[in-house]
Amino acid sequence: MISLCKVRMGYGDRILFKNADFLVRPGDRIGLVGPNGAGKTTVFRLITGRERPDDGDVLVDPGAVVGYFSQDAGEMAGRSVMDEALSGAGRVFELGRELQALEHRMSDPEGPPLSASEMEAYGDLQTEFMHLEGYDLENRAEAILSGLGIGRDRWREPVESFSGGWKMRVALAKILLLNPHCLLIDEPTNHLDVESIVWLEGWLREYKGALVMTSHDREFMTRLCSRTVEVADGAIVSYSGDYDFYLREREIRREQLVASYKRQQAALEKDEEFIARFAARASHAAQVQSRIKMIEKIERVELPREAKAIKFEFGPARRSGDVVVEMKDLAKSWARGDDGAHPVFGGVSGIVGRGQKIAVTGVNGAGKSTLLKVITGRAEPTSGSCQLGAGVEVGYFSQYSGDTLDPGLTVFEELQGRLPRESVGTIKNLLGAFQFSGDDADKRISVLSGGEKTRVMLACLLASPVNFLVLDEPTNHLDIASREVLLEALKDFDGTIMIVSHDRYFLKHLATRVFEVDRGALRVYEGGYEYYQRKAGA
Repeated sequence: MISLCKVRMGYGDRILFKNADFLVRPGDRIGLVGPNGAGKTTVFRLITGRERPDDGDVLVDPGAVVGYFSQDAGEMAGRSVMDEALSGAGRVFELGRELQALEHRMSDPEGPPLSASEMEAYGDLQTEFMHLEGYDLENRAEAILSGLGIGRDRWREPVESFSGGWKMRVALAKILLLNPHCLLIDEPTNHLDVESIVWLEGWLREYKGALVMTSHDREFMTRLCSRTVEVADGAIVSYSGDYDFYLREREIRREQLVASYKRQQAALEKDEEFIARFAARASHAAQVQSRIKMIEKIERVELPREAKAIKFEFGPARRSGDVVVEMKDLAKSWARGDDGAHPVFGGVSGIVGRGQKIAVTGVNGAGKSTLLKVITGRAEPTSGSCQLGAGVEVGYFSQYSGDTLDPGLTVFEELQGRLPRESVGTIKNLLGAFQFSGDDADKRISVLSGGEKTRVMLACLLASPVNFLVLDEPTNHLDIASREVLLEALKDFDGTIMIVSHDRYFLKHLATRVFEVDRGALRVYEGGYEYYQRKAGA
């Protein structure tokens, strides 16, 4: 269906990949992986024709429809959410507009009747529209928008009134409604909650076309993709298994490569020693020249560079009291203009014990983030009480924590301002652990990506002496490798944790207890995330 043949692609002196091959067959389910900046998005752009290779060929079967969801939603304005979603349906949407225009003329008693050729064209359009299931298009749009968390009450709102994250959901709905032969999706879960991720996973399972996707959500990708293709170190390498298989196989291949490299280096050392030893002897001149030519022709084994990942661990946490948080009949309402108070939750009672790692779950809008804000003192409860225990020192990370950074400062200056007593060397070492070394430490906050801002905030959090971590979506914008480093650090943290995250793999391997915010009330599950899923029927 789609093939990249001997492709070379680079920008200036930087080569992303060379002599690379990549094949997408009908029905393939491919997870595209590799470090940030390695060229995954470039592969998508090559397939869609947005970029041309420096060398090689990109071939797409004639008539194949390719849908591409990127992190750039583009401009959306002038339509309702429903109309914007329908516009993504491609040919079937255009057919619907043509039919609508002809039907409008047919129903106009004052207008001229349709000619015979126009009536014939109308019949042809109607047949094609029915073949493409056009009469079911709006029902499918409603199901997709609902599945992605956009409720019926918002379908007629102007799309420009939506935030960037919600516009990304509309953009995703457009691509799904297109239902192409091949679907390219770049980080589809970044702006989704768990419920929408689960729905999208189900939709993609039923999808009949080929799928190529990138995702920082390990569980999402492992559940959907039966092939893994890595873009790294100037090459595109295919693995015939899911992400877990890829990790195992990559390690085996690397060990084999290291062994080959060592054997080649040992052989080269012997040849070079022979050349140095006998270069001045006329009796060995022919042998020396033969060895030199042989060395020149050898294709050198190159070891791949070690992928960068954040490296850190929390220091020992000062012991707090056994009761970290005690909530009694806690309630919170937000004022909503002239509509009065909007209740978020009420009657919430519970205790957070020292050393517990609690996942806070619930549908989108249930009040998870609000509960964390009340617990950390960033929002006042409407009624009831929430008390922190003795010796509790709170470290709070919000999914919007990046907004608290000063855009005019450099990364180094931001951290130095929060750690005025630490030496320059200590601050640079801490930043280095979060991939801010050299010139990266002098970047302005204003030019950082979402992932870079997250790493800055995690560095700030690490530098604070806390024993109670309250984390609201800390994995947003982090790649899989960085998420797993954070996961290991949190597992080893000897304090207490409350966390909201839409990464199910992360929660399964961290949480020992679950607080579910459901219809304004709190349900407590005395077990890990998988226990919660079984009990809640999730």
